[in-house]
Amino acid sequence: MRNKIIALIAICIAGMLSVSCMGEKEDKRGYILEVGDVAPDFDIITADKTVKLSELRGKVVMLQFTATWCSVCIKEMPHIESDIWAKYKENPNFALYGLMYKQGADDAVKMLKLTNTTYPLSIDSDGSRFHKFAEEGAGVTRNVIIDKDGKIAYMTRLFNEEEFKGMKVKIDELMK
Repeated sequence: MRNKIIALIAICIAGMLSVSCMGEKEDKRGYILEVGDVAPDFDIITADKTVKLSELRGKVVMLQFTATWCSVCIKEMPHIESDIWAKYKENPNFALYGLMYKQGADDAVKMLKLTNTTYPLSIDSDGSRFHKFAEEGAGVTRNVIIDKDGKIAYMTRLFNEEEFKGMKVKIDELMK
């Protein structure tokens, strides 16, 4: 019996290692697009204007997918405000939009107050904008950086300080 248990444990460990190794190479963290792909076009609707993503060509664009029920989003948003928005909000070659995943205008107002952020939020009430980038069921805490040619230059998932630093470096490079 003991040998069977040990063999079963060994099989499980081998299985986990092979999945883990494959996952590191193939896991896109739920993204359906890759760095270098042209960002899909859609309307970004804020409280004061509507703009097509394609109309922002010539600018570096940051899309931040968020939701009021997402604790990681709430943790990340003040960092986006202080480290990115404060630095580039006056620069005409930069645009930042938070997209409220499957939420409405009241949720956007709540999120701005909750996180003490000032960058524009857009409503993605049916999740269709999010699902142009990520598969159904993928987690919402994501940032997509789009270069001046409309191509995806950087993508994040969750709030990882090292990845966030890398995103800031990429934005700085693209803004030169």
